[in-house]
Amino acid sequence: MPINIPKSLPAGEILSRENIFIMEEERAVTQDIRPLNILILNLMPEKQRTETQLLRLLSNSPLQVNVEFLHTATYESKNVSKSHLEQFYKNFNDIKNHRYDGMIITGAPVELMRFEEVGYWEELTEIMEWTKDHVTSVMHICWGAQAALYYHYGIEKFRLAKKRTGLFKHRLLTPDIELVRGSDDEFLAPHSRYTDISETEIMSHQDLTLVTTSKEAGPLTIVSKDRKHVMVTGHVEYDADTLGEEYNRDRKKGIDPDIPKDYFPGNDPNEKPLNRWRSHAYLLFSNWLNYYVYQKTPYKWD
Repeated sequence: MPINIPKSLPAGEILSRENIFIMEEERAVTQDIRPLNILILNLMPEKQRTETQLLRLLSNSPLQVNVEFLHTATYESKNVSKSHLEQFYKNFNDIKNHRYDGMIITGAPVELMRFEEVGYWEELTEIMEWTKDHVTSVMHICWGAQAALYYHYGIEKFRLAKKRTGLFKHRLLTPDIELVRGSDDEFLAPHSRYTDISETEIMSHQDLTLVTTSKEAGPLTIVSKDRKHVMVTGHVEYDADTLGEEYNRDRKKGIDPDIPKDYFPGNDPNEKPLNRWRSHAYLLFSNWLNYYVYQKTPYKWD
């Protein structure tokens, strides 16, 4: 089934070339079914790239999905045109009286700052508080996951000795959780971050379940007991070349980064990397849409 996106959104052309079923608004209104309404708060600097990555994963479902994009009013992105934001994005005041079946809050390149030092933290906490009564289930990614764990559950992040980047093996701890139904017992997932969260704190919290983890990379997937919140500390939505582009970007900045672990064939940055996490990413998103959004959300909001 299709995802319904605004007409002329640049991601639509890319996804259509990949044979992903895109439905624009004019056709969607003729469908006599109840679509899922998903809100994406996109905090990533390269917004158009993140749009494409997330829409691709949301498309692999028999459910029709309407997608809206949200940006912060208290911070103006420097990597996307103002016209793109005006045409395809809303701010919180535009949507705060609406209800959504699901929401995604992305990562952001602010993880080395204390949460309260982030320029839009107050606005973000207002949005996260609003989700309690206006969204059925929220998926939080990378820094977004850390922000949710801190705001909703009081779990603080801590700084790593060096950037964790690359592909890491993960294992299922709770295979009976619907979110990973059909998953392999062991799988790869990308990470790209300078901070982490305590596995011990997560496992000891009465409202959280640690679903997947890695000996090297730490917790990956955490779910709240009420299924309201899904926290994914890695970047399963990344394209095959995203980690490589980040590595080359850091080199140009003179950071002297480590080569992403187990990412380039033969550990050679001149070799083209392969996407070895795609199937797990699609499964994760389709299970979230099905079990935590579609099967939990009311047919009609009060």
